[in-house]
Amino acid sequence: MNIFISNLSYSVKDADLNQLFSEYGEISSAKVIMDRETGRSRGFGFVEMPDEAAGQKAINELNGCEYDGKVINVNVAKPKENRDGNRGGGYNRGGGNERRGGYDNRRRY
Repeated sequence: MNIFISNLSYSVKDADLNQLFSEYGEISSAKVIMDRETGRSRGFGFVEMPDEAAGQKAINELNGCEYDGKVINVNVAKPKENRDGNRGGGYNRGGGNERRGGYDNRRRY
């Protein structure tokens, strides 16, 4: 079972999540998500527990509890969306036949 934990204190590390959830059963992985540019925690993470019952017990008991000075949210992680689709945004990803600047030879003067 993949578990999503949000509203984590920025000081929480992978080992802290591992220790917190290990009280409920075996942990496959525990990861606090870090900002690539700053190296600072983004305030959320994931814990993978192979036993569904243990994972559900951890969610039930830890959701809404205070950890490291903050009330954390603990839920079943939603599966990743297909990343091949259009995510929008970005520079020059607009529709076709776009012209930028220069002389417009289609225009009558």
